[in-house]
Amino acid sequence: MGYAVLHLEKASGTDSGMSAHIERTFTPKNADPLRTHLNRELIRFPDGVQSRTEAIQHRLDTANLKRKIGKNQVRAIRALLTGSPEDMKRIQAEGRLDEWCNDNLKWLCDTFGKKNIVSAVLHMDETTPHIHATLIPIVTGERRKAKTGQPDGKRKYRKKDNTANRLCADDVMTRINLKAYQDSYAQSMQGYGLKRGIEGSEARHITNSQYYRDLLNQSESIQADIKNLTEQRKQAEKELSQIKSEIKTGELKSEVVSLTTKAVKRVGSLFDNKEVRQKEEEIKALTDENHDLKKEISRLNNHILKMEKDHKEETDKLTQQLDKIFGLFPAIKEWLRIEELCRLIGFGKDMIKDLIHRKPVTFSGSLYSPEFKRDFKTERSTAKVEPHPEQRGKLRLMIDGVSDSIWFRNKRTEFLQMIGIKQRQTQQKEHGKRKGMKI
Repeated sequence: MGYAVLHLEKASGTDSGMSAHIERTFTPKNADPLRTHLNRELIRFPDGVQSRTEAIQHRLDTANLKRKIGKNQVRAIRALLTGSPEDMKRIQAEGRLDEWCNDNLKWLCDTFGKKNIVSAVLHMDETTPHIHATLIPIVTGERRKAKTGQPDGKRKYRKKDNTANRLCADDVMTRINLKAYQDSYAQSMQGYGLKRGIEGSEARHITNSQYYRDLLNQSESIQADIKNLTEQRKQAEKELSQIKSEIKTGELKSEVVSLTTKAVKRVGSLFDNKEVRQKEEEIKALTDENHDLKKEISRLNNHILKMEKDHKEETDKLTQQLDKIFGLFPAIKEWLRIEELCRLIGFGKDMIKDLIHRKPVTFSGSLYSPEFKRDFKTERSTAKVEPHPEQRGKLRLMIDGVSDSIWFRNKRTEFLQMIGIKQRQTQQKEHGKRKGMKI
């Protein structure tokens, strides 16, 4: 049984740097560009909100906070949710990844409040599937504020409104709460064969670069110790040389004898005592340890180079295979586009499968319009996929006999008319501007 992994970290400011990583506005080195299209937004942004950074500010603006947010105050907390690599691959192979995502979202909303979870993204383009979630640390509860000091030296406090919303990451990230999060998260992941990490373990999450940096720092420290001990040895040898010189220049026999006796004592104090022997043993041990560390660093560097080479070869191979597949079956790209469109606007897996097999699908409920960034309801509608009459090799999604884009515009017109807003635009002009939808 593998481990459930939950990592919480306070973010600074609007955390725009992490937004760029999560939303893939740039591609990190450890991500596979050929798999980036598999990444998924698990939470839809409110109307008018385009990005994770805007979602953070939107929640703060609409939370009815009574207190002004400080310049250095923590506005958001990052959450990384995943499991042991082997177990995440197993969950994916069993077809339970969507179920795992839903249970993670449920745990986040139950633990921190649904409104406080402003973003959740599933990353599939890295080695292990994982979720990056963003929560706003808005809490309620009593806050104590000191009044003036009293003559007896004690301070009295008045209680604030304990029902008002306030922004306080420290209340969310207390030691007791962090332990409780790990316990409850592991319990919610038991159904996937994941358990809690060892409680009280001193293990900490570090990056690869930090690991190698620690190895190098340790090596440098050992080198410094060796250098100091070597200098002490050189000083001892220098004193011995000076004593020999004194013996050679002695003119009287008695003086020679005296110098010899003195030399024996001084040399004995330098080389025969336990401290010097202990230092020599320490030098040897440190030298051996330093040698082993260098070998380990060299081995790890070679391993990294091999992994990078294997990864590049595998990526090139997959790219060639995809190019060959798309060359032999150009229609695959178009079907992938239709599948992505259907998933984006809200069709389920089984409905998408029927649509791809050219079967009509009757449905009711809501569909999401990427153009208008909102849901539109329908009591009963029928969708199907058919060849585009004007563009050879292209497909289009038809809903109630019209293309998806026209269907959404008609729904929007009905909604505006229902609330008393008249639209001054011609249907002919609207069709001339937009035909279909690119994703």
